[in-house]
Amino acid sequence: MTAKRRRKAPLFQIFKDIGGRPFAFAAGLSFLLLLALWSALSYGKAVNPVFLPAPDLVLREMASLLGTSDYWHHIGISVFRVSAGFALACAVGIPLGILAGTFKLGEAFVEPPMEFIRYMPAVAFIPLIMVWAGIGEWAKILLIFLGCFFQLVLMVADNTRRVSHDLLQASFTLGAGRWKAIETVLIPAIQPQLMNTLRLILGWAWTYLVVAELVAVNSGLGYAIMKAQRFLNTDQIFVGIIVIGLLGLISDRIFAFLNRRLFPWA
Repeated sequence: MTAKRRRKAPLFQIFKDIGGRPFAFAAGLSFLLLLALWSALSYGKAVNPVFLPAPDLVLREMASLLGTSDYWHHIGISVFRVSAGFALACAVGIPLGILAGTFKLGEAFVEPPMEFIRYMPAVAFIPLIMVWAGIGEWAKILLIFLGCFFQLVLMVADNTRRVSHDLLQASFTLGAGRWKAIETVLIPAIQPQLMNTLRLILGWAWTYLVVAELVAVNSGLGYAIMKAQRFLNTDQIFVGIIVIGLLGLISDRIFAFLNRRLFPWA
């Protein structure tokens, strides 16, 4: 019994690596359990098919929609909107976050309004965005930007403050000035954690996509989902949700791969 417990212990050690195969098995099992629950509810007629279509119906509908150029156009325009809003948030938010995390004066100037505004739902800004930017592409991009920007600034500031002060003091001892220390020590030190932060923020950008595509649109995955909802095409709603999830998962894995390749020591 003791030997058996010792063999099983590594799977439940706090913060310990369990290896690639057990991790992949557990991840696959979680998806299979979700699929099994879905199948049991749908095939067992526990839920009306109008509200929960069977997995095979959704897969057939997905194959049908992905075989059309119109649906790929929806995918392309949604990817563009998420990428543009996310990139804009990074371009403005990362420098502000570094400023707030590096200097106390920057923290005092930047963080209080960010803390205040981040609790406001991005949906509440839709009327203002339509007044400011109209109903074109900029309106969708700005909504995704607002959904990401304030959280990004605060998270980057927190990443910056976690840099070891000993590293900065060592650079000062070696003759580096304030800006040189920021350039050669602080910014390189935050890059691995910054990549993880960007992964999280990109996930939020995808969650704001459907909301952004409520603003006077005739294209995009959010539009396709809302159009299917009007006609009770629940299988198409599921397809749209699954496609958004897959796109988000692909983008997340790209960031994870880049993090491992660019910062293998982290």
